[in-house]
Amino acid sequence: MDEDGRLTGWEHRTELPLALASLVFLAMYAVLVLAQGLPAGWRDLCTAVLAAMWALFAADYGVRWRRSGQRLGFVRRHKLDTVVVLLPLLRPLRVVKVYEAVQRRRGQPRLALYARVIAYSGVTTMLLGFAGALAVYDRERGAPGTHMHTFGDALWWAAETLTTVGYGDVVPVTTGGRMIAVGLMACGLALLGAVTGSFSSWLIQVFSRQDDAGNGRGDGDGPPGR
Repeated sequence: MDEDGRLTGWEHRTELPLALASLVFLAMYAVLVLAQGLPAGWRDLCTAVLAAMWALFAADYGVRWRRSGQRLGFVRRHKLDTVVVLLPLLRPLRVVKVYEAVQRRRGQPRLALYARVIAYSGVTTMLLGFAGALAVYDRERGAPGTHMHTFGDALWWAAETLTTVGYGDVVPVTTGGRMIAVGLMACGLALLGAVTGSFSSWLIQVFSRQDDAGNGRGDGDGPPGR
């Protein structure tokens, strides 16, 4: 089997387990941020699970890098994967790879395929918004002049930011919070582009095939020859 085939096979086998691992990572991080009164032993356990999940993501990246045989070329061609392994909370952004696969697909449009991309993007947006709210709340609460007194405030801010509405009623005041805000803005634009681009591509293909079919019927119209 060639290097591309080995890499593709590995990614197919590990995609679901790593997706579940990312949910475990997010759950442990949420417990650490929201459960302030958690006993030290439980906090240590959550921290250990976080470290184990991150090690799993790093090991997956290392295996894919080795199987690709591209050395530094793998890092250049997989910038998103490199960012995700450094910041596991951004792992839901791998939906962009699904969108790219749809864009490269040729032939008859498949509503189910595009619908999966749109549904996956919606779930990804919610997970990313939740992760962003956790991260910014962890840095903003207790800061002088903070607007995020509760986790609900942070969720409201994340919804405003991801949808690019930005009412300005809740804003981060710390440097770390503002850096998270910039990242969340970029992610919101990317996910919105994935949804609208996928839906537009499907519509264009449908209308194009309908036009082709209509022209074909028009050429064949007319009374049969005698």
